Amino acid sequence: MTRIVFLDRGTIGPSVKLTPPSFSHEWVEHERTQGDEVVERLQGAEIAITNKVPIRADHLEKLPDLKMIAVAATGYNILDVAACWAHGVVASNVRSYAQKTVPEHVFALMFALRRNLVGYRQDVIDGVWQKSGQFCFFTHPIKDLSGSRLGLIGGGSLGEATGAIGRALGMEVIYAGRKGGQVSKPGYLPFEEVLATSDVLSLHCPLTPETEGLISLAEFEQMAQRPLLINTARGGLVDEAALVTALDRGLIAGAGFDVLTSEPPADDNPLMKIAERPNVIITPHVAWASEEAMQTLWDQLIGHIENYKRGHPANVIT
Repeated sequence: MTRIVFLDRGTIGPSVKLTPPSFSHEWVEHERTQGDEVVERLQGAEIAITNKVPIRADHLEKLPDLKMIAVAATGYNILDVAACWAHGVVASNVRSYAQKTVPEHVFALMFALRRNLVGYRQDVIDGVWQKSGQFCFFTHPIKDLSGSRLGLIGGGSLGEATGAIGRALGMEVIYAGRKGGQVSKPGYLPFEEVLATSDVLSLHCPLTPETEGLISLAEFEQMAQRPLLINTARGGLVDEAALVTALDRGLIAGAGFDVLTSEPPADDNPLMKIAERPNVIITPHVAWASEEAMQTLWDQLIGHIENYKRGHPANVIT
């Protein structure tokens, strides 16, 4: 009987219906798994399901029965892909499940920051409105998204979906070319020009050795429009200490981050020290996690497992 082990069930919301595969199997799930527990928990398993638990080469060497890894996410930097191939392990990831939920989260952050909802909400809680003596007051600037320039760094499916919403709201949407590279696509501008001219910047690129630290102090100093910076992609794209400096110096108007370099963040993470500022919103990596998106993710993942058992694996990571 096929043994299937889900290493981190806690990464999928409790409302999601975890429909099991249709073939005969033994199902084992763990709420979370530490690195030193991976080998023990996957002993005898043919299929592993993981969202954020790394499975590395030294693990695979001790798991001769493992034949498939189903990643419950799009990003797969938790896997040693070369080692998977070397050990004959098929690895599949889920794709195109978050085109609605992530862009909606992006614009939730944009609206909240552009209209200073956090600051005004706190003013009401603190009694400022009650003491103002008039029907409204102006303790924080309010700006429209319509008519502003939205610069997107990353033109994949999520970047395209975000751009479509921006255009529907009356924003001018531009895409950044590769940092230091030539621009050849229509609608793309040089990376440096996008930094310098955008009112809102939103990141949608993967974290690779080339994009790690993509935005640091030198890039913040090029942001002539004092934009909002939105990051729902990967934390390592932005130098977090430089982000704090940029906010302190007024180089940007605000930051909306759903991802951090280390998750959950340590107490000494620079962004934790400024999380209560009205122009900073940090959410705990939930842009992807609408109930609808999580159900789509799970249904696709089970489909990959079914396809593997039929001998026709899909979304294979290469």
